[in-house]
Amino acid sequence: MENLLNKLSWDLLVIACLTLGLAPFFPEPHIVEKIRMLFKGTLSRPIDWFDMVMHGAPWVLLILKAAFTLKVR
Repeated sequence: MENLLNKLSWDLLVIACLTLGLAPFFPEPHIVEKIRMLFKGTLSRPIDWFDMVMHGAPWVLLILKAAFTLKVR
Protein backbone atom coordinates (compact mmCIF):
# COMPACT_ATOMS: atom_id res chain seq x y z
CA MET A 1 0.00 0.00 0.00
CA GLU A 2 2.79 2.38 0.91
CA ASN A 3 4.49 1.68 -2.43
CA LEU A 4 1.29 2.58 -4.30
CA LEU A 5 0.92 5.80 -2.33
CA ASN A 6 4.52 6.75 -3.07
CA LYS A 7 3.81 6.42 -6.80
CA LEU A 8 0.87 8.84 -6.59
CA SER A 9 1.94 12.45 -6.82
CA TRP A 10 0.68 15.09 -4.41
CA ASP A 11 -0.50 17.19 -7.36
CA LEU A 12 -2.64 14.39 -8.73
CA LEU A 13 -4.26 13.70 -5.37
CA VAL A 14 -4.99 17.35 -4.64
CA ILE A 15 -6.52 17.87 -8.10
CA ALA A 16 -8.60 14.69 -7.68
CA CYS A 17 -9.87 15.91 -4.30
CA LEU A 18 -10.76 19.34 -5.66
CA THR A 19 -12.54 17.99 -8.74
CA LEU A 20 -13.98 14.51 -8.18
CA GLY A 21 -13.93 14.79 -4.41
CA LEU A 22 -16.02 17.97 -4.33
CA ALA A 23 -18.11 17.69 -7.52
CA PRO A 24 -20.78 18.95 -8.00
CA PHE A 25 -19.89 22.21 -6.28
CA PHE A 26 -23.38 23.72 -6.03
CA PRO A 27 -25.59 23.65 -3.99
CA GLU A 28 -23.15 21.65 -1.83
CA PRO A 29 -20.37 19.15 -2.50
CA HIS A 30 -21.68 15.64 -3.04
CA ILE A 31 -19.37 14.14 -0.42
CA VAL A 32 -20.80 16.51 2.22
CA GLU A 33 -24.32 15.39 1.34
CA LYS A 34 -23.32 11.70 1.55
CA ILE A 35 -21.58 12.16 4.91
CA ARG A 36 -24.70 13.88 6.27
CA MET A 37 -26.83 11.01 4.99
CA LEU A 38 -24.46 8.53 6.65
CA PHE A 39 -24.75 10.25 10.05
CA LYS A 40 -28.55 10.56 9.73
CA GLY A 41 -28.83 6.90 8.79
CA THR A 42 -30.45 7.58 5.41
CA LEU A 43 -27.56 6.32 3.28
CA SER A 44 -29.27 3.12 2.23
CA ARG A 45 -29.56 2.91 -1.55
CA PRO A 46 -26.70 1.22 -3.44
CA ILE A 47 -26.22 4.30 -5.65
CA ASP A 48 -25.68 6.40 -2.53
CA TRP A 49 -22.96 4.02 -1.30
CA PHE A 50 -21.36 4.05 -4.75
CA ASP A 51 -21.37 7.87 -4.73
CA MET A 52 -19.85 7.90 -1.25
CA VAL A 53 -17.01 5.61 -2.34
CA MET A 54 -16.35 7.46 -5.60
CA HIS A 55 -16.34 10.95 -4.10
CA GLY A 56 -14.54 9.85 -0.94
CA ALA A 57 -11.72 7.81 -2.51
CA PRO A 58 -9.50 10.78 -3.42
CA TRP A 59 -9.80 12.13 0.14
CA VAL A 60 -8.94 8.75 1.67
CA LEU A 61 -5.89 8.40 -0.58
CA LEU A 62 -4.73 11.93 0.25
CA ILE A 63 -5.08 11.31 3.99
CA LEU A 64 -3.26 7.97 3.75
CA LYS A 65 -0.42 9.52 1.73
CA ALA A 66 -0.08 12.30 4.30
CA ALA A 67 -0.09 9.81 7.18
CA PHE A 68 2.57 7.59 5.58
CA THR A 69 4.68 10.64 4.71
CA LEU A 70 4.55 11.93 8.28
CA LYS A 71 5.28 8.44 9.62
CA VAL A 72 8.46 8.19 7.55
CA ARG A 73 9.76 11.52 8.87
